[in-house]
Amino acid sequence: MELKIETQYFTVQSITSITDHTFIVRVPRKEMVFRAGQHISVGIKGESNYREYSIYSGESENYLEFLVKEIKSGYFTPRLRKVRVGQQLDINGPYGKFGIAKDKETTHKHIFIASGTGIAPFRSMVKSNPSLNYHLIHGVINASEAYARNDFDPERYTLCTSRDGSGSYAGRVTKYLEETVFEPETHFYLCGNSKMISDVVKIIKSKGFPRSSISAEIYF
Repeated sequence: MELKIETQYFTVQSITSITDHTFIVRVPRKEMVFRAGQHISVGIKGESNYREYSIYSGESENYLEFLVKEIKSGYFTPRLRKVRVGQQLDINGPYGKFGIAKDKETTHKHIFIASGTGIAPFRSMVKSNPSLNYHLIHGVINASEAYARNDFDPERYTLCTSRDGSGSYAGRVTKYLEETVFEPETHFYLCGNSKMISDVVKIIKSKGFPRSSISAEIYF
């Protein structure tokens, strides 16, 4: 697939709140071509600050979406939260090589491991590859943070809640992984905070999988 780098203004079509602090921004896709798992750089027209977000929408959809968690003490996300329909964003990209391992697409099971909004690229991957043999493991504090839960096959989805029993597993993602046996023909994809990724890589390697069986995208 030929990938195009596009730098121009995109007019906000909609902003959808998921929780009090998390929302989805949608803009026209225009001519942007991307691979599920890639990210874009987003800025507000007229301002100089940019942040990177994984693309949340599928490859064949005619719009572009990204998932944002507002950080009250931050600079950028509270400003992005105030953007309204019709305003323009400066979006650059797509960037990155995170995505489905094409040489393993039909031969392996794909285990997606996310913390918080790290679920974004996996939603794009599943929407873009509906026949994919996958299982998503999503680590959150409580079930209210189960972003996009209804977009995944419930039989291929495990919600790990660290502070209550409202998920399908009460405990951290790391604990769930320690207790789970995986097939030899498995490829792992990690997206989220650096501490989670570091811990999960160690657990996966302790189960006998080489580093080449792990793809990772660090959010912060």
